[in-house]
Amino acid sequence: MTRKIIIGSRGSELALWQAQFVKIRLEEQFPDRQFQIKIINTTGDQAMDVPLSKIGDKGLFTRQIEADLMDGAIDLAVHSLKDLQTEQPEGLTIGAVCSRGMPNDAFISKTAASIDGLPQRAKVATGSLRRRSQLLNYRPDLDVVDIRGNVPTRLAKFDDSNLDGLILACAGLNRLRLENRISQVVPFGIMLPAVGQGTIAVEVRIQDDEIRKLTETLEDHPTRVCITAERAFLRCLEGGCQVPIGAHATLEKDRIRLDGLVGSLDGTVIFREQIDGAAVEAEITGTRLAKRLISQGAGKLLDQVRAEMQASAR
Repeated sequence: MTRKIIIGSRGSELALWQAQFVKIRLEEQFPDRQFQIKIINTTGDQAMDVPLSKIGDKGLFTRQIEADLMDGAIDLAVHSLKDLQTEQPEGLTIGAVCSRGMPNDAFISKTAASIDGLPQRAKVATGSLRRRSQLLNYRPDLDVVDIRGNVPTRLAKFDDSNLDGLILACAGLNRLRLENRISQVVPFGIMLPAVGQGTIAVEVRIQDDEIRKLTETLEDHPTRVCITAERAFLRCLEGGCQVPIGAHATLEKDRIRLDGLVGSLDGTVIFREQIDGAAVEAEITGTRLAKRLISQGAGKLLDQVRAEMQASAR
């Protein structure tokens, strides 16, 4: 008898949408196989009242799922790529990346059509240090406050508050059919996204040839090239949830263009550069851009940011 393939996922609405998306795609490709989704609770899901920057690293939403994958309790794991650490645990690999959704951030407001339309000292919520840094760099007058929870929870908190604005990812809102809540698709000139934002990643065991062959059918090559450059950029900077880093890569024919940023917590200091490279050298391109920013002072800035975060967590 052919074994049932178990797909591991977080239990949020967005995570389950992504897992269901992968399940349907696999069922279409392999109608003779059975696929089942298993919900796994993660550290990030258990600590919804604490700012992400104060409760750990980028394994917050993946560590328990990866443990089940390594133990064989599940056969593959579906993640938002931006939640994955830049190096997979020993024995695991990203078996496929699906075609990327809209990578931009979304501005949501009850009154303003855009970030520019907010009044002086308006209160805007985000759970991301990357978004906070870039918001304050663009509009230093804003009062940026923290917010946690999955997409519907954040929207509900926003609706039941005196907040003037909220920043979420466009891809998540689109996937949950909440695009009508978007007041503005934030331009990259104002805000670079998180590394891999909008991308669904499928993680597998390196030695499981059967599952690797199944998941290869989900692979989108242009997305893989772009996220390879972005993740190399992040890896070289040793970034995570606790530091404001943004990046976005685009691919045109055989050339890749990468825009990367490192910022201070208050947005007063921003290091941002753009670089071009060959698509076959996506990883080299990402590393080169990171080293360029480090040479300009981004490395010292990140050390300062980490020290500030450690001090505030005490």
